[in-house]
Parts: sequence; structure tokens; C-alpha cells
Amino acid sequence: MLQTPIDLKIVDYTTKKTVGRPDGPLVFTFHGTGSNENQFHGLVEQLTPRATIISPRGDVLENGVAQFFRTQADGDCDRDDLARRTEEMATWLADMRARNLRRRTIGLGFSSGATILAAILVKYPDIFDAVALLHPNVSWKPADNRGLRNRKVLIAAGKNDPASPPARTEALISYFSRQGSRTIAHWHAGGQQITEDELSVLRRFLTKG
Repeated sequence: MLQTPIDLKIVDYTTKKTVGRPDGPLVFTFHGTGSNENQFHGLVEQLTPRATIISPRGDVLENGVAQFFRTQADGDCDRDDLARRTEEMATWLADMRARNLRRRTIGLGFSSGATILAAILVKYPDIFDAVALLHPNVSWKPADNRGLRNRKVLIAAGKNDPASPPARTEALISYFSRQGSRTIAHWHAGGQQITEDELSVLRRFLTKG
């Protein structure tokens, strides 16, 4: 049974939506800091033409740019704010999933969007069948959750990415592996940019089930 918060008001996120075929997956995309709901929407349309795609815009503005949670002076996440917004987003996702029933539900996040997506997955694994975390920055130690067993998780990162330290990425890969998730790790030699090899891995992840 899908378990998410039930006592929170559903946040009215600005979103972009494409309705796909009934036999296609439901894909949620989460943009990186300073971008918006358009960042990955068109890409997912190209990679999975049958998908229904819902892309929220982060409702936090810092220095004039949109993101999904507040950050501290050192650029790391404000954990109290991230925890609250994780609950809000999980409530919204559960509502959107109930309104758009599909065979599979996939989450795709980049940078700070991947960070909040990881936080949601760790606490509420039943929302997603598969999640792609592109260059996440998870600075805390997630709690164990047996519900993560057999969840399909792609983690992609750059070995020289100062915004997503490799040591934290390695720890996240190890965490999901210990939970029994079907974990796929992909590294490239660069930084935060998404390479062609990474796109190829993402395409296979989204389409192979």
C-alpha cells in the first residue's frame, strides 16, 4: 500500500504536463538549481515518447533562482527545510500518481532535484517503481528502509563534480545496494555536465523496465 503523509495541504506547484499513452509510464522530472520545469521535460518526451510526463518547478527562490529546498551558507542543504519539503512533495506526488494511473511510475532528478528525489525515495519508496538520480548531493546518512528492496535506482555522476562530491555519491550507491535495490551506477570523468554516455544509460533505464 502506498504510504505518504495525509495531514498536509497539497502544494500547488507550477508544472508542465504531457499526456502520453495509457500503456506508457508516468515520469516525474525534477530540475536542478536555477532551472525550471522545462529542463528535462522535452528530453523525456524524446527518450520515452509514450510517457505521461509531469514536471514541477521548485517553489523556493534563493538569489532569484528556483530550487526545491533551502540551502545553507556553504551551499549544503538546510536539512530541516529539506525534511519539510520532502513531506510536501511526497504528498503532492501521491496525489498526482493517483490522478494519472499508469503501469510504472518513474522519477528523474538532476543535482538539487536529484537530492530531494533521493530523500523522497528513501522515506516513501512505494511512490516510485524506478528512480534516476543524476548528480545528487546527499550529505546525510539515510535510514534503512526495507521498502527499497528491488526498487530500480540509477545513480549517475562525474568524478570531478564539486557540486556532487564523489565520496557522497559512492556512499549513496553503497546505501541503495545494502537496501537490496537494483542499483545501477554510471560515472564519467567530468563534472556536473550530462554526457552522451550518461544519456544513453538514462535512455535504457527509462525504456527497459
